Amino acid sequence: MRLHREGTPTILLTVAIVCFGLFFAWTWAPVWLAWIVTLLLLTVFTIVVWFFRVPSRKVTLENNAIVAPCDGKVVVIEEVEETEYFKDKRIQVSIFMSPLNVHINFGPISGTTSYYKYHPGKYLVAWHPKSSTENERSTVVVEHPQHGEVLFRQIAGALARRICTYSQVGQPAEQGKEFGFIKFGSRVDLFLPMSAAMNVRMGDVVQGSVSVIARFKS
Repeated sequence: MRLHREGTPTILLTVAIVCFGLFFAWTWAPVWLAWIVTLLLLTVFTIVVWFFRVPSRKVTLENNAIVAPCDGKVVVIEEVEETEYFKDKRIQVSIFMSPLNVHINFGPISGTTSYYKYHPGKYLVAWHPKSSTENERSTVVVEHPQHGEVLFRQIAGALARRICTYSQVGQPAEQGKEFGFIKFGSRVDLFLPMSAAMNVRMGDVVQGSVSVIARFKS
């Protein structure tokens, strides 16, 4: 299993804590307590390593498709007024990532990155209605050569404390290619054209770079 580069500091810190904990437990604690501490520490280490896994997937490449930017559960599908960039009505699709999901973020469409902005903010739980506008977040807009622009927003949750975004304005964006990473529980919002034909429903579980969220109308 390959591990994501963003996990290196966290994994090294976890290894140090586990080693210290094991040394302390087996040096000073009773044997029964040392075994309990060992199991707990190894469980924590396994969870951390699992969190930073990099999946091997067959990416969906389809010119008319908007693919899922992350793994998780669809928690919002609604018409909203997008106020940061478009300043008009869009279809918002929000995907919630639990700490057990893969937290790599994938490009939903191909094109050119036309906008990027990082916003510091709060750490409300990721499913909170105001998390899209009040939490720490990064907004990226990609312009498709035939179908116009799509906005996607990485949102930090109550546990997430670091958003990594690799997109740069003016640079090419590729469907299914990694554009960022969010550490621990979080959410990604998509803002699609009103004409987009939805391919998912509330409660659906989607796979980043694989599941089709919607399709552009030709």
